[in-house]
Amino acid sequence: MNIWLINLAGIVVMAAIVWWFWLSRPQARRAVGAGPIEIVVDGGVYTPARVEVPAGKPVTLRFLRKDANPCAEKAVFDSLGVSADLPLGKPLDVTVTPPQPGEYEFTCQMRMYRGTLVAK
Repeated sequence: MNIWLINLAGIVVMAAIVWWFWLSRPQARRAVGAGPIEIVVDGGVYTPARVEVPAGKPVTLRFLRKDANPCAEKAVFDSLGVSADLPLGKPLDVTVTPPQPGEYEFTCQMRMYRGTLVAK
């Protein structure tokens, strides 16, 4: 009986990991107006983790890092050639320009925190 419960718990944990890292897609926040889009860095995630912006136009993202974890120190946009050091407890504006429609990932330096800029 116990072996079945242990195996079942293992399957549930594996399914949760697959869902968290590969299948979940957070709800996107759409950029409206000219103001910055606030992104909170806390608890191992960016909130919102998916942001819709217009393609070809500069957009300002205001990162507020609440997580003291060293992994959260940077926001890196590899495909846009932008990175920023995020101070703890102080907002930092990062301006990026997605050149064409598509998805542009942003991560911490260890790629544990993940977010997506969706340019339309």
